[in-house]
Amino acid sequence: MQSSKGRSRGVGDGPDSSAGNQQEHGAPARDVTYVDPWHDAPASGWGELDGTGSPAPAVPPARRSPDAAAVRARDVYLEVQRSKAFQEVRGRYRRFVVPGATTFLAWYVAYVITATTAPRLMARPVVGAVNVGMLAGLGQFLTTFLLTWAYARHARMRRDRAALELRWDTQELTRGVRRGAL
Repeated sequence: MQSSKGRSRGVGDGPDSSAGNQQEHGAPARDVTYVDPWHDAPASGWGELDGTGSPAPAVPPARRSPDAAAVRARDVYLEVQRSKAFQEVRGRYRRFVVPGATTFLAWYVAYVITATTAPRLMARPVVGAVNVGMLAGLGQFLTTFLLTWAYARHARMRRDRAALELRWDTQELTRGVRRGAL
């Protein structure tokens, strides 16, 4: 990296150099335009005018006034959330995830605590250069893969179909509300 040796920033022969700087070196002054191929001014939202001469708002308003169809669609989602089918899907999810995550976290913490408090136990050789600590560490990877497999299987066997039916029903009800059928 070269030092600036007291030069102000932007002095050099790169795209940041100015015409005044080039005059100092005896080069003729000329207008050089630099086109940035990665700059898309209309998409950037910075400094654009809205056609009347004033700057366009950079961010649209955060809230719109809710129309009746949006309020009814919101009610559809609340109704589905309170439904027995939705509660069953959430209950199945929780009954698997809470014990699985708790068990895995306890196993991980036990591994870390044992590794730091009982180094002799972890250093005990099992077969050749393989010791208890290495087997326990590999066991962490194995249990991660097993838990991932069990989660995917549980989701596929016990939740996905019911969740897909709920999603389908919700979308159908929402479309009906927005068309004015309900």
